[in-house]
Parts: sequence; C-alpha cells; structure tokens
Amino acid sequence: MNTLTGNLHTMMASFYQPTKDRYKILIEAKAFPSDHYAVASQLRLHGYDPKEGLIALAPREGEALLRTQDMIDAIRGDPQIALVLFSGVQYYTGQFFDIEKVTRAGKEQGCVVGWDLAHAVGNVPLSLHDWDVDFACWCSYKYLNSGPGGIGGAFIHEKHGQDLTRPRQVPGKKKLAGWWGNEKATRFEMKPEFRPSPGAAGYQLSNPSVLATVSLLGSLQVFDSAGFESLRAKSVLLTSYLEELLDTVLADHQQAGHFSILTPRDPSRRGCQLSLNFPKRMVDVFRALEARGVIGDEREPTVIRLAPTPLYNTYTDVHRAVFCLKGVLDDMFPL
Repeated sequence: MNTLTGNLHTMMASFYQPTKDRYKILIEAKAFPSDHYAVASQLRLHGYDPKEGLIALAPREGEALLRTQDMIDAIRGDPQIALVLFSGVQYYTGQFFDIEKVTRAGKEQGCVVGWDLAHAVGNVPLSLHDWDVDFACWCSYKYLNSGPGGIGGAFIHEKHGQDLTRPRQVPGKKKLAGWWGNEKATRFEMKPEFRPSPGAAGYQLSNPSVLATVSLLGSLQVFDSAGFESLRAKSVLLTSYLEELLDTVLADHQQAGHFSILTPRDPSRRGCQLSLNFPKRMVDVFRALEARGVIGDEREPTVIRLAPTPLYNTYTDVHRAVFCLKGVLDDMFPL
C-alpha cells in the first residue's frame, strides 16, 4: 500500500505518540536519508527539536558496523526513547541487524519498535509476528522487483490490528484514515463514518494503481513458485562465492588498501549484498565496471554495492564481475 516514506509517516501518525517524558526517536546514524527526513519532520510536527529528539546511533570509532549490544545499550540507556526505528538491512553496509534481539530490548523498555525493511524484504528471512515487531514498512522496487515507484507494503502486529479508532492507552490509538482503508463490506455505502478494515488493511488510504499492483504480483508469483527458503539458500552460496573470489583473486588489492568489504562476514548477518569500500576513486571504479557490463550501484562517498540476487544472477555472473573488477583495479592501481 502507498509508498515507503508515506507508509512510515502513516505508521508514525499512530505509533509515535510522544509525551513530555518520552518523545525521542532512535535510528541509525547512516539511515537512508528519507528516513532521517521523515523522523525529523515527525518530531517537528509534534513540537520537538530534532537536535534533541532524534538519536542517531553510529558505530564505534574506527568501525563500520553497529554492534547489536550497542543498539541494545542505547535503548536501555535513555528512558526518554518513545520509538525505535532501525533498518532491517542497512543500505550502506549491507548489515542485517538482529531484529529479534533489538525488538525485545525495545519492548522491555516500553518503547514502540518499528523497522524499515526496504533492503530486507525479499532478501533475508523475516518473522515479524514472532519477533513481536509493532510495525514495519518496505518498498517493492528493490529485491521484490516491481520497478521504480512500485507500491510499498506495511506490517502491523495483530495485537494492534483491531479498530484503532477506539480510545485506549496503547500505541495506535490515533490513525490516519482513507477510502481504501474502510472495510470492504460498507465501503460503497458512502457513509461519512470511517469503519476500518482489520489489521494493516485499515491503514490503506487510496485505491492503488493497477499497474503497480500487477507488476508486483508477477514478481511475488515467481517468489512463491521458487520458495523463499530455496532462494535464501542460493543467496547465501552466491554471496559467499563473491566474497571468496574477492578475498582470493583480489587479495593483493585488498592488502594494498585499494578496497575492503564493509558487510559482515557472517552470512546470517547479511543478505545478498556486499558493500565494497573504495577509499580512492570510487566513482571511477564504478564507471569502469559499468563500461565492462557489470551493473552494481554506488553510494557516496566511497561504496559500491554488488548484490548477486538468487532469482536471476548466476555463479558465472559473480565470476565475471570479480575478474572485471580485477581488470579495473589493475589498470588504476598497478601493483
């Protein structure tokens, strides 16, 4: 439903209910920029200065990844945190955060816990209900293959999924309402009173584009046919193969400091993405790879992301990409 940032705002309209004692929002410092924009604007909307209300948690000095215990300690260390809102998979480093442990820590401290799953959905295994996640949002134009501008998605735990218009002292007591969120049985009775559909369906606002939904349906049917467990198994093997080739074929370039792998080495703590850090000439490397037909993407200031996705990438693709990268680095940084 809707789009990713629109869904984040829709969720925060219900689940971010600050008080004078509890008003802060915790995110990672390198969260995707639109998440920063959304959270800062929600704080301002409620009369809070983001300089005081926004906690942006960074890795330890000299490290690229957030430690799970540091995330938990940040939650436990500030009783003014109202909302914890991390990414499932960090877009820049490719780190798959421990959603279960972080969510549990947040709930134990009385926080609402939501997740931006833009780089996680269709990429890593998720058990949002069992992990007691309050809400989550995602887009579908990354690993779900719906194309640019594709429809977004949202999860709301079933304990919040009843009629949220009824006053009660729990997150979700307030919500935005729209035509498509009204229950189907009465939608065309044209009454002015809003009667929400149960669950996440009650958060829909407008009739979605048929083109957007059909393009996503085609992709989801392929996922269903292949089976996510099989795709995840292949993903782990493909990315491990990419890692192995980078460590062997390009060992001299890594040792010389021409690039390094930012993404966790533990396959359970990453999806299919490996983020390669190039301290010098990242853009030149990226353009040279493109000229050789290797399509990754670049993220300023120094990262190129390579993500062998299991639906359509092969071991041959991975092999070719690494040897193309070797050619580029050999040209730019002769050893």
